[in-house]
Amino acid sequence: MPSVGVADSRAMSSARSQQRTSRLTRTFYSGSTLSIARSLIGMHLVHRIGTQSRRGRIVETEAYLGPSDQAAHSARGRTPRTEVMFGPPGHAYVYLIYGLWYCLNVVTGAEGVPHAVLLRALEPIEGLTGRACGPGLLCRALGIDRQHNGLDLCADRLWIERPEVRRRVRIRCSERIGVDYAGAWAKRPWRFFDADSPFVSGRGAPTARR
Repeated sequence: MPSVGVADSRAMSSARSQQRTSRLTRTFYSGSTLSIARSLIGMHLVHRIGTQSRRGRIVETEAYLGPSDQAAHSARGRTPRTEVMFGPPGHAYVYLIYGLWYCLNVVTGAEGVPHAVLLRALEPIEGLTGRACGPGLLCRALGIDRQHNGLDLCADRLWIERPEVRRRVRIRCSERIGVDYAGAWAKRPWRFFDADSPFVSGRGAPTARR
């Protein structure tokens, strides 16, 4: 096997450094949840499975600001299910709905404050199996399930990164989907989406606005 020269070694080190730099850091996830939910539009979600990667461009998110937000799971307090939401930001919160669909959330804000952003839809880029228009389909396409709950999004298995070229995006907002039970909280315009992407779920919502 040929030896690696100094120049090659430096190039490899530089490539690894650039890869780490492109990933979102803990500092990013520690910010304002509403700002994060908006800023995630256009970022790339990556799931590494062995030597393969599944990658999609995030085109739809929803913000949840528990425990006061009655649409958030954490409104019911700290439970085994919601424990991850109370932990450090930058971790995955994965849960099952209807006994069928997994949903992926990003834990945000300060530790101890149970905020999260639900990832609702992806535009396919690499290796996705099936559509990802909706949170359940997103997880199915990326191969995400309960075993991913609590994963560190700053590590090497599941992460979000800035694309090399981030195209301009027209972001719109609307009420969140499927949270009518939350009373007045259901009216908060905390769903964000790429107005030009055909991969957004519930695209024709009449409440969508700037």
